[in-house]
Amino acid sequence: MDRSVVLKVFESLGSGLRLDLFCLLVQAGETGRVAGEIAEALEIPATNLSFHLKAMLQANLVTVRQEGRFLRYRANVPHMLRVLAYVMENCARAEDGACARARGRDPAQPPEAAASP
Repeated sequence: MDRSVVLKVFESLGSGLRLDLFCLLVQAGETGRVAGEIAEALEIPATNLSFHLKAMLQANLVTVRQEGRFLRYRANVPHMLRVLAYVMENCARAEDGACARARGRDPAQPPEAAASP
């Protein structure tokens, strides 16, 4: 995955409203939500919602499908999982620090000591 793609995702989610919007769509699952339902749930005007959805579409965080007069939005969970995998893969390269501890190895221990029972 290209670093610029990851940056675009995190820039988009830097807005609290967009994070709430993404979480709302994740919770909606494959059904997704139409724009009016989203605006009502987040208590924001449709014009504001449109602005945020456009930014999230550009970051590939959401997908949209026309259904008659309505637009149905869904969270692009596979894309977010790829972004998180990129972050963890790059973080996990370090042999010390928080990622090493999260993998179960104390960075103060030599790598061989972590592998022994």
